[in-house]
Amino acid sequence: MRLYVHVLETRNSLTYDFNGRADAYVKLQIGKYIFRTRLVNIILKPIWNEEFVFQVEDLDDELSICVLDKDGFFDGEFTGEARIPVWRVFEADNQTLPPTWFKLHQRSNKSKIKDCGEILLIISLYGRPNNNPSAIHPLPSDFLKLSDSAHSSVEHKLAPTKPSKTGLDDLAEEKPSFQALAGRLVKRFLSKNDNSNAPTTKNMDSLDCSSTISDDARELDEGSSLDSTFEEALSILQSRDQQNELPDNLPGGVLINQAYKVKPNDLNSILFAPNSQFSREFIELQGITDLREGPWKWDNDGETLKRTLQYKKPATKLVKSVRATEEQTYLKASGKSFAIFNSVSVPDVPYGSSFQVELLYKVMRGPELSSGEETSLLVISWHLNFLQSVMLKGIIEGGTRAGLKESYDQFTDFLAKKVKAVDSREVDLDKELVLASVQMDQQSDWKLPVEYFWNFTVVTTIFMGLYFLCHIILAGPSTIQGLEFTGLDLPDSFGELLTAGLLVLQVERVLEMVSHFVQARLRRGSDNGIKAQGDGWLLTVALLEGSNLASVGATGLSDPYVVFTCDGKARTSSIKLQTKDPQWNEIFEFDAMEEPPSMLDVEVFDYDGPFDEATSLGHAEINFLKHNSAELADIWVPLEGKLAQASQSKLHLRIFLDNTKGAEIIKEYLARMEKEVGEKINLRSPHRNSMFQKLFGLPPEEFLINDFSCYLKRKMPLQGRLFLSARIIGFYANLFGHKTKFFFLWEDIEDIQVVPPSLASVGSPSLMITLHKGRGLDARHGAKTQDEEGRLKFHFQSFVSFNVASRTIMALWRTRNLTPEMKAQIADDQHCPDGKITPTEECGSFLGVEDANMSKAYSASLPVSAIWTER
Repeated sequence: MRLYVHVLETRNSLTYDFNGRADAYVKLQIGKYIFRTRLVNIILKPIWNEEFVFQVEDLDDELSICVLDKDGFFDGEFTGEARIPVWRVFEADNQTLPPTWFKLHQRSNKSKIKDCGEILLIISLYGRPNNNPSAIHPLPSDFLKLSDSAHSSVEHKLAPTKPSKTGLDDLAEEKPSFQALAGRLVKRFLSKNDNSNAPTTKNMDSLDCSSTISDDARELDEGSSLDSTFEEALSILQSRDQQNELPDNLPGGVLINQAYKVKPNDLNSILFAPNSQFSREFIELQGITDLREGPWKWDNDGETLKRTLQYKKPATKLVKSVRATEEQTYLKASGKSFAIFNSVSVPDVPYGSSFQVELLYKVMRGPELSSGEETSLLVISWHLNFLQSVMLKGIIEGGTRAGLKESYDQFTDFLAKKVKAVDSREVDLDKELVLASVQMDQQSDWKLPVEYFWNFTVVTTIFMGLYFLCHIILAGPSTIQGLEFTGLDLPDSFGELLTAGLLVLQVERVLEMVSHFVQARLRRGSDNGIKAQGDGWLLTVALLEGSNLASVGATGLSDPYVVFTCDGKARTSSIKLQTKDPQWNEIFEFDAMEEPPSMLDVEVFDYDGPFDEATSLGHAEINFLKHNSAELADIWVPLEGKLAQASQSKLHLRIFLDNTKGAEIIKEYLARMEKEVGEKINLRSPHRNSMFQKLFGLPPEEFLINDFSCYLKRKMPLQGRLFLSARIIGFYANLFGHKTKFFFLWEDIEDIQVVPPSLASVGSPSLMITLHKGRGLDARHGAKTQDEEGRLKFHFQSFVSFNVASRTIMALWRTRNLTPEMKAQIADDQHCPDGKITPTEECGSFLGVEDANMSKAYSASLPVSAIWTER
């Protein structure tokens, strides 16, 4: 529940000095949360007109109002106190106490002043009490029925008083009218009407819980004309040429990539429309104050739509409260897709004038649902733009990344309460229907050669050949002269020699083209349409087209083909001749795999004959763990490499990863791991698997195998949990609200070493995991060191059961990295001639004394003769 306390004024509550003046302020307290008004110096009666918000958990709490008289630099002298129980507000009509004079009392009877005066307050309460979950308190409906004069007072609201530099209050001395105060309450209750039954949870560890939207922001937001202007402006943008594609994501990374059950136009209005209820509530949730929301205006001679926001960000554990300026600019608005570029500057933070935080919001059509409901996809990416060189660039980037990640995690959770998010299982991904739409190239056998050979070289060669042939037919026999003899006719001039040489070169070039065409056609669709074999994890890739592929020849065109590699198996596409925007429409299937694949390697080559080395035009890696099934079903993959990045090359793919065995394949995988580890591995509950997937943002097919409590060794040890799944190893820690989270693939690991116990490891062995060069860069903030070759090293120590943990980690890593031939060789080496398994250093029992379980107890009794003697 939230308790709103509006402090208006006091009367007959202060003593005056010889000049007839008094310095007064009011202190408000509920439990451990304390707030105070500003200091005022008023001749007759002080007027504050300030509002505060408390989070109330119990109706038995009591609001304490103390009026104090400031005396120089010392604390205020107690003047009077009023105590109002929260239950009194709860039992009032509509949980609101209208403007009421509360008597002030002394804390003891020793005071010489009998009359302590009164204080004028307005108190309202709404929300759901913890001790009565079934009681839901609506907003005060009486305020919704006020007269027109009360509503008109919203347009002429009472401005809050502001202390001047000298501490004097120069505002009018007149008492604020009840209609003006009621009008302000009407406006506040109307703005929160939609969320009255779902109060926002705040972080009560911070004392800044009284922050609300400033009155200046209310002035900018008043009126409904901005809404219609905003819609008209979007219509103007939509009417213009919007054929350009959405801009690419910013290089800093993607903060949000989530689909919602709402139309793109509606989601855009929720996020960026003036007077947006969602924006107001989220600002209040984050503790942002002094919001100044400017209107949407045309900029750059009416070419762009822009607005400016100014606000004060709340203080954190490391940075004080600072002001920020945000500029929002529409880059695209076509009704079905929107792109909004945000530039945020925070000059008050250290080095704040040297960088800007850039955000790109993209709202587009989302995946199709089986119910036919329209969805939208929200993608938010970021980039840190340094305006000048800074020595602490890495520290600034790391802090900005962590702050944005935490803020937009909160944004995602809050948006999901307003708009229902799309579950990946709800997406209608009819694989057969989608693949059926991938039509094979129906180009005829004669049309393709005509397109390939219809060029200047072939045409001029044919023309010259026909011309020479006609000349030979028409010309008569020449006389033998010079060094000629019967059967040998040599050129009689340098012109004939040059013409003959040119014809020979042209014919040679045409023959090379014919040979190149025939060889390329023989390789046409070598792996296209081949069905996969076996049961397990089945990977299907549909190669649709390419865009802006690079060229290494003088013609500006290339002969591209694509090679897909997954789990050591490769599939090759056909060769498209002389094009930079090839159309393939080919489907490739990989044989079923026992373990879910992690990566798909894609590389594009330029075909230059069967004996020449092909030139790479670009490559890419598709991480299945960073994309859900809906994204993989229709994805444009940008290619990397010098040639590809210069040309902005990309491929259009449709990828499907299916499990044909269902839950049985998971049980079989765990059974194999049990043999490797030597421990029973239980299948985790669906709820725990779901929490694990949500924690690291993993797809639904990823399942948790085990997790261990340990320390991450960096400059200071960090207590957390190490999570192990079939494809990743991840670490998560939450130390006083500071979260550390990262993961990397098993394939990224180059070596795992057991470090003997030492004083630094508190007498326990530790694991040192070394990654391949250039791998696991997203997890570099968790690495202890980075060697001279650029390899990241991670140290984990203080496991509860080191033997079980290390055994499990080694088994999972070995399973993911060894080829089937190597696994079979190891299995053969472990068997003795008599059929028994020979324990080796790698596969022997890893159980220590602390892990040994005594399954049986044996006892024996032996007869012993005893001789008793008496003394």
